[in-house]
Amino acid sequence: MAYAIIRTGGKQFKVSPGDVVRIPTLEEKNEGDSVEFTEVLASGDGKAVQIGSPTVDGAVVTGTVVKNGRGPKIIVFKFKKRKQYKRKQGHRQNFTAVKIDSIG
Repeated sequence: MAYAIIRTGGKQFKVSPGDVVRIPTLEEKNEGDSVEFTEVLASGDGKAVQIGSPTVDGAVVTGTVVKNGRGPKIIVFKFKKRKQYKRKQGHRQNFTAVKIDSIG
């Protein structure tokens, strides 16, 4: 089974053809658009593994944008005891779901 380790949005993801991965948002891409990831750190096919330094030359992972969305709400709550100080803040991270089509 072919796989690749790609870097996008400051994070690394292990992907295989057919996988759907949630990556940090790609602002300029809409649903149905094609995406190419050229920062391939490593790739393998079950027999041989290619490890880049820092990237594998000529390797490209292609995918299709499935969804642009927002993750679950994270609540940040801080307080100081006995001082009547409380702050509650929520945060939702934007993401882009990409279906991996091919590793080349």
